[in-house]
Amino acid sequence: MTTSTSEREELIRAEAAALGFDLCRFTDIDEAWPAAARLLEFVDAGRHGEMGWMAETAERRRHPRAMWADARSAIVLGVNYGPDDDPMAVLAQPARGAISVYARGDDYHEVIKARLKALGRWLQARFGGELKVFVDTAPLLEKPLAERAGVGWQGRHTNLVSREFGSWLFLGSILTTLELTPDAPESMTCGTCRACLDVCPTDAFPAPFQLDARRCISYLTIELKGPIPREFRPALGNRIYGCDDCLAVCPWNKFAQQGREQKLAAREALNAPALADLARLDDPAFRDLFRKNPVKRIGRDRFVRNVLYAIGNSGVANLTTEAERLLDDPSPLVRGAAVWALSQCLAPEAFATLRAVRTPAEADTSVLEEWGG
Repeated sequence: MTTSTSEREELIRAEAAALGFDLCRFTDIDEAWPAAARLLEFVDAGRHGEMGWMAETAERRRHPRAMWADARSAIVLGVNYGPDDDPMAVLAQPARGAISVYARGDDYHEVIKARLKALGRWLQARFGGELKVFVDTAPLLEKPLAERAGVGWQGRHTNLVSREFGSWLFLGSILTTLELTPDAPESMTCGTCRACLDVCPTDAFPAPFQLDARRCISYLTIELKGPIPREFRPALGNRIYGCDDCLAVCPWNKFAQQGREQKLAAREALNAPALADLARLDDPAFRDLFRKNPVKRIGRDRFVRNVLYAIGNSGVANLTTEAERLLDDPSPLVRGAAVWALSQCLAPEAFATLRAVRTPAEADTSVLEEWGG
């Protein structure tokens, strides 16, 4: 028995929902891809910082068919990860760390990819054709693709906004050789709102719809390998992995809880964890805490660096001992961050005394720079 085009799309949507996707939309990929020009402008301006892979894969990102010449349609899928509480409430708890909402549970790349592969197997068995699946680790511009498919629109913060789920959507895509009936594109519906721009602690948006990643706290705490520039450290507050501010203030988020199922639950241990506990993590303990979690990829040293900056911003006296203990850490990155934390926590006289004791035995130039030497 043959299946009409409209029936086919509805069957795909139903299967996607059964696999845990909250949204499923379709688009063709025949037209020009203006998003490629915006990416090149971003890279040419150096706003990608140390993310060299963005420049290296720019050619493959210029159009979905640059990824796969045989593709004819795209299925764009979304999973709502809206939090159950206010993700900015932890910012008022200086002795605790703020981990971005998306990174509080299992690694969404693995969760989404498994669902995409399951949908792909079903799709091929039911309708044939060839396909490839993508999560955001692949050089495919998913947000513009999602906009064309009607999943949402790119807001002034450059993130995708959905009428149904606000700024809280994980995206996954399937490119296929099948000809699928496209959904209508979504138009930008932010009105005059600029809350996402105004809330940014580091002024990372040079203009609406433009991001300078070099100033973004998510980039600084996740992608940047060395010490975070001094000018940005106070603005980090207690954000130790990522930043949700521009997402959390979006007015469209009020719809994100409607009909939500807890398919991607946060781990209790990662909801506002104590900085003192995190500062004590050695490498095995770090790997155990963040097993199957996206935080694991930045490694223990970079993570503890972030924790120490948060300690320096905390104003909590009993955290000073944690920073002082880490002056003996094997990692220069950690030691340097510990020095900065102590420079913020100790009285100038106490810091000067500690510097006189510590600097003669310190051989790393980056750490000595933190001491002011």
